[in-house]
Amino acid sequence: MNQTELTDQQQQRVSRALKNMPFGQMLGIQLEQAERGLATMSLDVTDSLKQNNGVVHGGAIASLIDTATAFAIIPLLQEDETASTIELSISYLRPLSRGKVTCSALVRREGKRLIALSADVFDHEGNLAATSLSTYMRRSRSI
Repeated sequence: MNQTELTDQQQQRVSRALKNMPFGQMLGIQLEQAERGLATMSLDVTDSLKQNNGVVHGGAIASLIDTATAFAIIPLLQEDETASTIELSISYLRPLSRGKVTCSALVRREGKRLIALSADVFDHEGNLAATSLSTYMRRSRSI
């Protein structure tokens, strides 16, 4: 098995997480790819995601990034663990107004408690539209 391929247990956990994300579903976020430490998610630009200037609201982009980074982490967690975002920094580089927006998230460092990631958002033509760094804290579900 390739080191990045998911085990059956990891695939099931990703599937459960997809079914249990009502906010992401409301936004239309879709999983494109999930591996150990890597996830790609997308959303189609709709009028409901746009702010008053006709471009996608920064909050929708932040939600796409936060969701993609979470899905990059899910396969790294033990069954009794979860992780929460403790920091998210985004640079918005290009307005998004149409088409499919894609976010690729990558774990940069996995520690015992903290997991650092980067993520890039691309427009429908493959142009870099936003980039981010985030940190998650790993914790036991019993907390």
